[in-house]
Amino acid sequence: MLYDGECPLCVREVNFLTKRDAGRGLVSFVDIAADNYNAEANGGVDYETAMGRIHAVLPDGTLVKNIEVFRRVYETLGMGWVYAATKLPIVGAIANFVYGIWADLRFSLTGRPSLETIVREREQRLACNNQSRCRLMDGDE
Repeated sequence: MLYDGECPLCVREVNFLTKRDAGRGLVSFVDIAADNYNAEANGGVDYETAMGRIHAVLPDGTLVKNIEVFRRVYETLGMGWVYAATKLPIVGAIANFVYGIWADLRFSLTGRPSLETIVREREQRLACNNQSRCRLMDGDE
């Protein structure tokens, strides 16, 4: 399961799920906010795409996103009943619609800048980390 380690609500959910996993290793949690996040090792999901909607890579390499991620993770951890109703086509469509609204608003709801700003700042930081010398944001050296 790919998650945003800089999102306090996402981290809270992952902490809850990690406790439910209880060291069994049933679910692997990958922090996409980590500087060493590798899209190729995670279903080819690039940082910006992963930040826009939740994704997971199943053991067979299948990529899932949106509410299906939560349904699969909760089922894997023995709590499938929580998202079971989302298997019904109409309920699933509504749940994905509501999740989409949440995903679009989560940055402002958690006091963070827009997705575009976060992506731009990450790209600048990573470029700076890969250079021996970087320019400051205001153009000074």
